[in-house]
Amino acid sequence: MRKINLANFKSVTGETAREINSRVVLDLIRIHQPVSRADLARRSGLQRSTVSLIVDQLLADNWVTEGPPRKSPRGRKPTSLHLNADRAGIIGVDLRPGTTRIVLAKLDTSFIVKASVPTEGTASGFTAQLTNRICSLIASHPEINFEGIGVSLPGRIDGRSHKLVFAPNLPWPTLDLKHPLEQAAGLPVGLENAANACALAEIWCNRRADSVRHLVTVTVSEGIGAGIILDGQVVYGATGMAGEFGHVSLDERGPRCNCGNSGCWEMFASNKAAVRYYEELAFPADARGRSSTPITFDHLLEFTARGDAHAGRALDRMAHYLGVGMAMVVSSLSPDLITVVGSVTAAWDRVGPIIHEVVRHRCPALACPRILPTDPATEPRLRGAVALMLQKHFYAPRLF
Repeated sequence: MRKINLANFKSVTGETAREINSRVVLDLIRIHQPVSRADLARRSGLQRSTVSLIVDQLLADNWVTEGPPRKSPRGRKPTSLHLNADRAGIIGVDLRPGTTRIVLAKLDTSFIVKASVPTEGTASGFTAQLTNRICSLIASHPEINFEGIGVSLPGRIDGRSHKLVFAPNLPWPTLDLKHPLEQAAGLPVGLENAANACALAEIWCNRRADSVRHLVTVTVSEGIGAGIILDGQVVYGATGMAGEFGHVSLDERGPRCNCGNSGCWEMFASNKAAVRYYEELAFPADARGRSSTPITFDHLLEFTARGDAHAGRALDRMAHYLGVGMAMVVSSLSPDLITVVGSVTAAWDRVGPIIHEVVRHRCPALACPRILPTDPATEPRLRGAVALMLQKHFYAPRLF
């Protein structure tokens, strides 16, 4: 049972019901296109006359287009309905250490243009550079009606100030992107933690999550984050910091983390942890023979594929600690599905079995969820940023 928050709720009116029904029909068209009016009535449970009124309005508002009639064994040939992906454009931003990527996307989250800027300099200097690049992108496409700007961030956002306030792997203690971007571009800006954005992309773009109500997405890169969806809702907590499993200490005697604690999960299971393991194995003690070129996680994956024993052992150790942390997630939240986002998924045939075995061993009394890799080609951080601006049109309005 979900308790109604009597301190913050909206009364349900006839207009609210119409809005919810319209969003239900629009989302069904998005998911099941091409689809007929009769199909929509069966899937939604709404009267055919109600569906026809909603579809007529969606057609008038240019949200939906009609295709040619489909073949039918008898009777009138049904008309196919499609989401009008060209109705508006959305800017998606994936801010990460090193490089910030930008895309212009359609309503179906397909990308039209990609760009990038370096993530460097002062907070104000970076904000100005990003703002200029986005404004240039908008100006170069005057034919597009822009819906808004969604931003995926490697940290947590304060719900009141809308500032990035916790990002241990970025050089800035705080970052205000929302207000400068909105002022310069004249568009609404939505900010989201990267792990939450990836979880949103999973339920927005991936059919394997259609029936999943309890999902955790674990992002593995310079750090580790967790996006939590329980009962179909993103979990933020009182301060917006829910999901920071990457900064739960596994060993207080472990390596010092950028967050100020020691032995955090990400210090044992992130990309930088795997590189550290490799360097300790390949260049022990005095580090003689160490390469002058910095070793990256991509190098580690290449070395492993070529049969480098040290690289393989480093990756196995990383996988073990990924399993240790995921067991913590399973015991805490009992999700139906855990999805993993990051370059480590390229070696899933090796790391996946290790992760599953550790979780199974550490959670013997619990039903272990599916743990699946996310294809990097789907660009979950960017698609999640785009979906952040789309969901207001497709998801039910928040009443309480």
